[in-house]
Amino acid sequence: MSSNGVYSFTKPNRDSITLLAGLGVEGDVHAGVTVRHRSRVAQDPTQPNLRQVHFIHQELFGELRDAGFEVTAGDLGENVTTSGIDLLSLPVGTLLRLGEEAVVEVTGLRNPCLQIDIFRDGLLKQVVGRADDGTVVRKAGIMGVVVTGGIVRPGDEVRAELPAGPHRPLERV
Repeated sequence: MSSNGVYSFTKPNRDSITLLAGLGVEGDVHAGVTVRHRSRVAQDPTQPNLRQVHFIHQELFGELRDAGFEVTAGDLGENVTTSGIDLLSLPVGTLLRLGEEAVVEVTGLRNPCLQIDIFRDGLLKQVVGRADDGTVVRKAGIMGVVVTGGIVRPGDEVRAELPAGPHRPLERV
């Protein structure tokens, strides 16, 4: 669990985070009804905030380690690090149930930016690539909006509940 009340690339780990319905992570700089990411605010500050909560799968850290990059929870700015869930293959609208109460609806893929290379030179190429057919592959996590608030702690179970079909694949948000 990670959050930060100021703009920075990494987010410090916490003993818990509180998710607020319709807003995001309490005290996090990206919490809000409308967009909070600087580039999106510059484009249109009235856009809905589809990036209230950022999830990354812990398995990515192993892949990055194998490529020579040491990355741990919170380093890439995520709020929640999961394990055992293939986040990138979830469809839009999946509900992620965290702990006893909190529910986050998946909105799309994180679109990594050049700040990743400032954090660790060459890391961007590890989290954004191309498939054999030329399509862009984004591996830096997924984003969602808080449907039901609640306190979430490290070690809390995260369960994915797929929406009724047909499923729409995740796109960048």
